[in-house]
Amino acid sequence: MILKEVEKPTEFETSEVSKVLTTYYSSGQIEIAKFISSYYFSSLGEALGLFVPFKSHVGTTPPCLSVAGKSKQTSDNHGGIVPTLSVDQEKAYTELLTKERALLFGVTGSGKTEVFIKLMANTIAEGKQCIFLMPEISLTPQMQTRLEKYFDKRIVMWHSKLTKKKKEEILEKIYNNEVDIVAGARSALFTPLSNLGLIIVDEEHDDSYKSMMKPRYHARDMAVYIASKLKAKVVMASATPSLSSYHKYEVVRLKKPFIETQKHYYFVEGSTLTNQMIKKIKTNFEAGEQSLLFVPTRGNFKYLYCQKCGVTHLCPYCSVGMALHRNVRHLKCHYCNFTEVIRTVCTHCGHEPLQSERMGTAEAKEMVEQGIAELVVEQFDRDSISTAGKLKKALKRFENKESHLLLGTQMLSKGHDYANITLSVILGMDYILGLGDYRARERAMSLLIQVAGRSGRAKSAEVIVQSQNADFFKLYLNDYEAFLKDEMLFVEDMYPPFVSLARILISHVKEEKASKTTLDTVTKLKTFEGVEIVGHGKAPIERIANKYRFNILLRCNKRSVLLKALHAVNNPLIEIDMDPVEFS
Repeated sequence: MILKEVEKPTEFETSEVSKVLTTYYSSGQIEIAKFISSYYFSSLGEALGLFVPFKSHVGTTPPCLSVAGKSKQTSDNHGGIVPTLSVDQEKAYTELLTKERALLFGVTGSGKTEVFIKLMANTIAEGKQCIFLMPEISLTPQMQTRLEKYFDKRIVMWHSKLTKKKKEEILEKIYNNEVDIVAGARSALFTPLSNLGLIIVDEEHDDSYKSMMKPRYHARDMAVYIASKLKAKVVMASATPSLSSYHKYEVVRLKKPFIETQKHYYFVEGSTLTNQMIKKIKTNFEAGEQSLLFVPTRGNFKYLYCQKCGVTHLCPYCSVGMALHRNVRHLKCHYCNFTEVIRTVCTHCGHEPLQSERMGTAEAKEMVEQGIAELVVEQFDRDSISTAGKLKKALKRFENKESHLLLGTQMLSKGHDYANITLSVILGMDYILGLGDYRARERAMSLLIQVAGRSGRAKSAEVIVQSQNADFFKLYLNDYEAFLKDEMLFVEDMYPPFVSLARILISHVKEEKASKTTLDTVTKLKTFEGVEIVGHGKAPIERIANKYRFNILLRCNKRSVLLKALHAVNNPLIEIDMDPVEFS
């Protein structure tokens, strides 16, 4: 790829150009890639690799940052077909029209999608194009059906699971100006639209928007950056918005569900699936209704928790769960590396012994099938739903009532719409609440509201929550904004959005080399005033792919100061994760 023409160098030999491609990166794409490369610590090539290039058309002006090209006018396709909005939806829509950056904070089932559709129709009527982001492809089949109803073939779905042939077909449509909306997972953000007017980031709180490979960009934050460069509008949306978005952006609210139904919450103690829960699922099944059973993922680490009071044993310095390392018989904080012997007595209530075992989806499925012979279980996790085709079939079976219980992990919390779920059973909330993550409270509260929000969409529902922390959850079940306000006080001066975090990961086949690199990096970092080394040492997962892993966690009040320090220590032996959301 050619970035610029220069004088022929004399110090080395150059080759002749062998072939000129018809695709190219626009000046806008190159400028954004340079920012990604600098902010997220990747090479320019890695950053440009995120983008799909434009295609040259003879006699046309290539798009740049101040794009002026018109998308094909589509009023003939879209005249008068926008959904009819309720008074509350119309108010939110009108408010969003006046803002360049906004957060649509709408309770589950409040009809956010209809507001999006009207915003997109308005953007298209102005001759501009839209990007609609969802956190992962598990959301795309239902959304595709809803969007195609209004926009027909002028919408395309874009995600990593598309075949090469399908991608080429879609790109040809984009190059020929036959597309008004690109919808899909985070990679949709980098498609070559010539006249972008609107980016919608649905379920903006979801960690799936953060890339775990270089460049480690966050699609929500990049959507805001790209929109500012291309003079486009950005709307982020969630029923449980992230603390950072709530803090940074103007909020537009949808406070009531589109269909108001009764939702009754029941809190029960314990840490595993019980016979009483299975009986409730059976009764619901016999009444012709569908149910949902949420099981938290096991994760890579176990945490000690008390069966009596539900409290996880926390690090005294970081307010996050201490991970259990049985092989070396100690507990360790993966933030500051504080270590202590394995506890047997709860420091909160004195109960003994503490527990660490958790139930997985396979055990839960077996128990349910043994207890309810005729019931068909739809397993909904990443092991079972490995392709887009499997996902479509699973959703279709459940929609047609060929399966009766959705059983799964975090995938269940995504924004799917199921009209017939009238019972949700949610296990292991205390496990989520006690994770070794400064956002554990936010993740637990958000997850509970999102999973519970899958039920009671069209008729009344019951939600059974397994937790000994009922008093905490009950405070915020019907007021997530009150939780966000309280959480602001909890994280103030320690964690984002009030400070910037960065994680440095060092890995090498030789443990001594990785350890020495870590210590050398720490020594250099200590010379930078204002950069706090929260902790350093072996990574929570100490070895992957035969490489020994160490990490350093940094905190700083000024992002510019932190970036300067990181650029000074950056080298091929380390990987820098700016604004990390994962700490293993």
